[in-house]
Amino acid sequence: MEPLFTPEQLAEIHAYHLPYYIRAAVEPFARLALLALQLGVLVQPFHHAATSAAAGLERRLGFLRTAPVSRAFFRAMDRLWGEPGWGAAVLFALLTDLFARLVYTPVDTWFNYTLEHRHGLSNYTPGAYAWDMLKSHAVTAFSLTALVLGLYGLARRVRRWWLVLGVPVALLMLVSSALDPYRDLLYFEQKPLPAGSLRTRLTGLMEQAGISFADMKVEETSVASRRVQAYFAGQGPTRTIVLNDVILKEFSEDEVVAAVAHEAGHVHESKWPGRIASSLALLALLFAIDRLLRVSAARGWFGTTRFADIRTLPLISLLLFGVFLVGGPIASAFSREREREADRYALRLTGDVESFRRMLVKAARVNKMDPEPPRWVVLRGMSHPPIGERLAALPPPP
Repeated sequence: MEPLFTPEQLAEIHAYHLPYYIRAAVEPFARLALLALQLGVLVQPFHHAATSAAAGLERRLGFLRTAPVSRAFFRAMDRLWGEPGWGAAVLFALLTDLFARLVYTPVDTWFNYTLEHRHGLSNYTPGAYAWDMLKSHAVTAFSLTALVLGLYGLARRVRRWWLVLGVPVALLMLVSSALDPYRDLLYFEQKPLPAGSLRTRLTGLMEQAGISFADMKVEETSVASRRVQAYFAGQGPTRTIVLNDVILKEFSEDEVVAAVAHEAGHVHESKWPGRIASSLALLALLFAIDRLLRVSAARGWFGTTRFADIRTLPLISLLLFGVFLVGGPIASAFSREREREADRYALRLTGDVESFRRMLVKAARVNKMDPEPPRWVVLRGMSHPPIGERLAALPPPP
């Protein structure tokens, strides 16, 4: 059988992945050091700066509290927070997040832009990259603001806030994937897959698999990346088959069908146990946050003066860091097993082992996958089995 990579290609792949492996080893310690710096040194200065900035905005924009259109918003926010000060809390949260992002921006830019360009995996222009990063930061800032107002505001007013907040959020988690097709449009344009042989074959494949879908889309990711990609977005009436324009260029029709057959295997996964477990884990996490907030208030950590003081936000970040550090490898292990089962499902669905093999080989070559990454990297958090393992698991050619 033809080797997966030539020696030259393998050397380039190792050169590409080595910085990522180094980062994976260093990342937990860097995150922990940054959180320690925030908790040990920066909480009080940031809180003072946020409070001063909020007071300055209040002096300059206080007229909005009585303006006909905006006063309803301010009344609602004051009622949610329970007392004055929600503006300072939001500014404190945004300031701590901004500090972390500024620390990581040089590293993230080198990895996501410079390294990707160096190895021919990115088509980003500097302006397009900056624009997508700006959109990502805006989404994060909006989410963080909602978290602060929802979690801290509710915690100040309702004793069992973790239950009041956790139950509806857990229920939303069960159906949130229905919005996936719309979230994707934030970054890339999508067009319907043109009528033709491929669309006809994929429609037949979905009928054979018993999977209903709303549409087939071509996502124009080549403006940013040269990687191949295929996935299902949404669920039920919003389920969409998404192929990026790169896969249509690099893969034959049989290979695209094989890739979609693999993704169809994920549709047939038993998702409810995982979703229910995630919802219960969320409730447990919110309860742990409630305990942490109460201990902080009782002991006056970081200058806190009451329960649900915004100055405990970096402490919650530390808790989340620990949860993801421990839970990430466990979740990734389950993910790798789901990927193996999706491979087996695709082969049962199509019966075309050779096309599936070619699809994996091309994906590995185009996306520069390391066929045998270090075992600790796999165990630490790889969502897919190594490509060498997936190829070795395929039935031998006749």
